[in-house]
Amino acid sequence: MVPVSIAGASGYTGFELLRLLSGHPRVRVTTITSRANQGEALADVYPALRRHGDLHFEDTDPDALTRNAELVFTALPHHAAMEIIPSLLDRGVRVVDLSADFRFRDASVYEAWYQKHTAPHLLKEAVYGLPELYRDRIAAARLVGNPGCYPTSIILACAPLLREKLIVAETIVADSKSGVTGAGRGLALTTHYCEVNDGFRAYKVAEHRHTPEVEQELSLLAGKPVRITFTPHLVPMSRGILSTVYAQLEPGVDAQKVTDAFHSFYGTARFVRLCSPGQFPTTLQVRGSNYCDIAWKTDPRTGRVIVVSVIDNLTRGASGQAVCNMNLMLGFPEDCGLEAAPWQP
Repeated sequence: MVPVSIAGASGYTGFELLRLLSGHPRVRVTTITSRANQGEALADVYPALRRHGDLHFEDTDPDALTRNAELVFTALPHHAAMEIIPSLLDRGVRVVDLSADFRFRDASVYEAWYQKHTAPHLLKEAVYGLPELYRDRIAAARLVGNPGCYPTSIILACAPLLREKLIVAETIVADSKSGVTGAGRGLALTTHYCEVNDGFRAYKVAEHRHTPEVEQELSLLAGKPVRITFTPHLVPMSRGILSTVYAQLEPGVDAQKVTDAFHSFYGTARFVRLCSPGQFPTTLQVRGSNYCDIAWKTDPRTGRVIVVSVIDNLTRGASGQAVCNMNLMLGFPEDCGLEAAPWQP
């Protein structure tokens, strides 16, 4: 059993990591940290995990995280992660970072949307943790920047179309809806029950910080700079993301070319499921799983393609993808510990 530890294990992504790793056949969690819950038992903070690990939260300290671990998950806020990750790497462990701190290749882009980067020398080394695009590089990496939830759903929806140059890249519009856990476990008026229940709203219109992350990866797929219109929405459900992506088809591109591109690109992808013609996915059918389900339709009347992509924001959009990246880094099967079916009732 490979020992691993989790920094920032008391948030929603930390809980999801612990839930998934508690059933993983080839790793064991040795240390969990949380400055807010230091000294408390895991079962007291998350009663659902009673009998799934006799652990207590420790202070978020590099020595504690690495004293008995080969790999560390950093489920910390942006900026907090970059403050500790260089020390973790210096101690010889590998890192999967769930913050945005190591998702970007260009420090100036990160700093324009977040804050000053204190470890820019690691950006060239860090690998963007989307297995469908970078599987081999992830396997060899010391440091993986786990993708954001919205970017995962949007990039996977667009990748085959851009790689095959089937769409006009400048016309991409992504309309995405997320469950409330995407805002994290901290208290905020905008995510209180009475503020969210029975409501549906757009937020951070034309300024969401996931925009440059999506554009970075779509530009690499297209081989040229890509700018998108991205509008996120908050919906009254606990978890899940549904992204509807629109783009203009290049002249001469028909429905069969689009279908062939998706099947060719994802033919062997373990965690992408392509829907049957005429069927469109729902967030319930991927809940609790590492799947991304995708459907598409070409509209000859407008010359556009519409792609619908669904994921669980806490699993495929965060912790499940992190476990998948860990599996690749440690030489395990990609789906090790992630084989369970979704929770759809």
